[in-house]
Amino acid sequence: MVEYESLKTEERPDKKREELKGKVIRLSDLVAYADGTVASRMIISRKTGTITLFSFDENEGLSEHAAPYDATVTILEGTCEVWIAGKTFTMKEGDTIIFPANVPHALSAVTRFKMSLTMIRE
Repeated sequence: MVEYESLKTEERPDKKREELKGKVIRLSDLVAYADGTVASRMIISRKTGTITLFSFDENEGLSEHAAPYDATVTILEGTCEVWIAGKTFTMKEGDTIIFPANVPHALSAVTRFKMSLTMIRE
């Protein structure tokens, strides 16, 4: 299980992100699986919000945490379990869920899976 705090990144210019603009892309192709861990790639980073792609190896996940703003998670491939305030949801490719601000949530891979995380700040 990966601690949420260890995945935070600073906002900074990134040439690789700039190269994605104005092109048709398949989000699931932009982040690769890594054996035994979680990998991530931020594709948009602004003061107002971020879009980050994640890949999770089987049985990997993010520990329970809360964020000060709403976030949406969309599953790009595979299957995972999500916990929000004690409720469990099974999610698969194409499913989206909103994590409410300041509500504890966590997730874990049932199979290898990839997701897109969108966070909008006020």
